Formats: sequence, C-alpha cells, structure tokens
Amino acid sequence: MPLIVVTTSPRVAPGLLSRHAWQVLQDGPVRTGTADHPLLPYLAEAGVSVEVVTPDPAALVREAQVGTVVWLEADEATMRSIGYAAVALDEPPVIEVVPGSYDLPGARLLDLVSVMDRLRVNCPWDAQQTHESLAPYLLEEAYEVLETIEEGDHAALREELGDLLLQVAFHARVAQERPDGFDVDDVADAIVSKLVRRHPHVFADTVVDGAGEVSDNWETIKAAERAAKNGGDSGSVVDGVPMGQPALSLTAQLLRRAERVGAPAELPAGLSAEGVGARLFELVRQAHVAGLDPEAELRAVARVYRDRVRDRES
Repeated sequence: MPLIVVTTSPRVAPGLLSRHAWQVLQDGPVRTGTADHPLLPYLAEAGVSVEVVTPDPAALVREAQVGTVVWLEADEATMRSIGYAAVALDEPPVIEVVPGSYDLPGARLLDLVSVMDRLRVNCPWDAQQTHESLAPYLLEEAYEVLETIEEGDHAALREELGDLLLQVAFHARVAQERPDGFDVDDVADAIVSKLVRRHPHVFADTVVDGAGEVSDNWETIKAAERAAKNGGDSGSVVDGVPMGQPALSLTAQLLRRAERVGAPAELPAGLSAEGVGARLFELVRQAHVAGLDPEAELRAVARVYRDRVRDRES
C-alpha cells in the first residue's frame, strides 16, 4: 500500500488543484500536520475530511504498509524523515508524491514582493530609503550586471540580475506609499502594454520582413506615442535621451537618434576641433560609422590596462 504525499504551491490559489490530486484526496483518508493549511476549507466544502495530527513519519510509514495513507503537505525535513523510516523497514511501502499545484513561470517574483513588503516595514534601513537615496545603488547594480556580461561570467550574471531586480521592486515599493503612487503591478502593466503595443507583428496582424522592419515600426510607434503625450506634437527624436549617462554612450545614442532623421553627424561650425571634447566626439562618430559601441570599446581597453597595472604591482 502507498503513502501518498500531496504537495501544493503557496503561490497558487488553494482551490486550484490538479485532477490527480483531487482524486487522491477524495479517496483518503487524509491527514496533515498543518491546522491552518489554506486548502482545508476547500476540502471541507468538497466533503473531504482531513485529520490534523502531529507529524510522526515512522508511524505514517508503518500504517502505509497495511493501507493507503494520504498526507497533505510535507516540508523537506518531514520528507527526509519519511525516507529514513521507510528504508529501515524490510518491506517499505510505496511512497508517492503528487503535486497538487505547480508554480507558474515568474511565481518567485511574488516572493520577492512579499519579502520587500516585510523589509520596508520591519527593517530600519529599508524603511528610511527614498528614490533619491536608492539611485546610486541602481546605477551600481546595473554596472555590475554589465561587468558580468563583459567578463562572460554567466554564473555571476544570475546573481547580479537579481540585485538589479531588487532595485526595481524596491523603487516600486517606495512609490506605493505616495498618495499618487503606483505599485509593482502598475510597473509590470506599463511595460507589458508597451511591449504589446510596439510588437504588432507578434500581437496583431502586422507583417514584417526581418529585424530591420521591426526596428522601423518600433520607432514609428514611439513617435506616435510622443505625439499622443504632447497633444499631437511628436517632439524631437532626441527627446528622452538620458543626459546623465556616461558621455561616450550619450554621444553614441545621440548619433543613432540623429541618423534616423538624417541630421548631420558633424559638430556645428565654429566649435574648436582642437578641444578634447570635440576630438572625443569625432572618435565616437567614427565608432558609430564602424558599427562599434565606443563605451564597450573603451571599457575593453580599460580592462586590459587594469590587468597591466595588476601585473606591475605583482
């Protein structure tokens, strides 16, 4: 006879169980060690009786030798104890785990929101942070993500992306407290709506021929969005370029935007070509023509120089 352990996800509504799980629970008898298990009201409504007992893995295993036993939920320690008790028997019962509900992709993001809520309320440091005080960490984490990509360290990339994701969740949690605020769901809704709107070839009937047309459509849609925000005026192609970014990437982005409307890539007449800024601009322009990212190019050389300094020191 089997010992059947039914597991559920705390991130899925408790009444939503797999067909197999419902069959097992209805066949019973069912026991659990959790008196406030969220599934209990739904089982009672379905006429399934559940006995709440103190977990005794050895007793469960012995009982399963002579009859079917259904156990609702078991943590890692309980499952380990059940396994130890079973292998100690000459004729152990069959132990079957039946998932009652599965996490959907992205389910752990709910845990992040929950943890962030607790930190904001119970941690003195987290409780006093503002958008302004968090801004340096946002930049720092973004650069650390960039570094792992440049270094090809994919194991570290997972962790660094998590740190960056925390900053998004943190800012959303801070914003939630303002009278005119928003929460993380509003943030997700905004980007989902934008992605759907800007990908009509995926979510609507638009037909495209290659990535180039996708990019062209993207820019056309962005221009329409700017016009909608500005009462019909689509504004400048350089609107929205963050001027606070590093100067090399800023210049490269301005050149890319200018190219879309056929604006000249040269500096205006009269600006000294001997100035350091003008010479740097010209180097960025040359990199743009060559299809290179000047920021990435200089960072690569900087890493080589860093290694040279370390070699000299050693």
